[in-house]
Amino acid sequence: MGGKGKLQKWAEMKTFNNVTEPTTDEVFRKDHPLKGKWRTEIFKNDNPIVLELGCGKGEYSVGMGEQYPNKNFIGVDIKGNRIWRGAKTAFENNMTNVHFLRTQIDHIASFFAEGEVDEIWITFPDPQPKDRLERKRLTSPMFIDRYATFLKPEGIIHLKTDHEGFFQYTLDEVERCNFKLLESTFSLYNEMAENLDPKTQEILNIKTFYEKLFSAKGHSIHYCRFQLK
Repeated sequence: MGGKGKLQKWAEMKTFNNVTEPTTDEVFRKDHPLKGKWRTEIFKNDNPIVLELGCGKGEYSVGMGEQYPNKNFIGVDIKGNRIWRGAKTAFENNMTNVHFLRTQIDHIASFFAEGEVDEIWITFPDPQPKDRLERKRLTSPMFIDRYATFLKPEGIIHLKTDHEGFFQYTLDEVERCNFKLLESTFSLYNEMAENLDPKTQEILNIKTFYEKLFSAKGHSIHYCRFQLK
């Protein structure tokens, strides 16, 4: 591994004030102490909260945090050596509206109270293409049910992926559950971007490490956003 190794990154991350790393015992079948308190104890404001699930290096959390200083962003991932990159950038730039949560997304409902979250971004998650792993897809009924416990009414879920099968699966779930599909395209940068307002274009043009990798290989980028109710 080039640069700092995992252990060095984990050690450095413990010096950052923008990372929460709970133990499994703190969240397994129980609520974390921050549930319902993110605005008062972490961000110290009443601004909207946006989650980036499976945030990797936190490109979206940091990029959106720069564009929207009046919103709060929380990047969620279990890989500490990935989160380190985004957390370090936000820490060094004194970005008080960006925080990172190192945990399994399986436990996500333990961290947020009813109506506490305004938006969710799911950026290039593992598509879990095998049928037997359907429940692990981040837009499966199991996960959607968890998001519904804390996403505010009319809150928006965004998905970007290069995996056509996973994208179609998500669209099918949106239709099956009678969710409100607000936008959908199988080729984001070819057929849709020119029709978007400039601010939305800026957001969608924030590219994660994996998006850059997939785009370089010629993969089409799929995007949708929808509301649960």
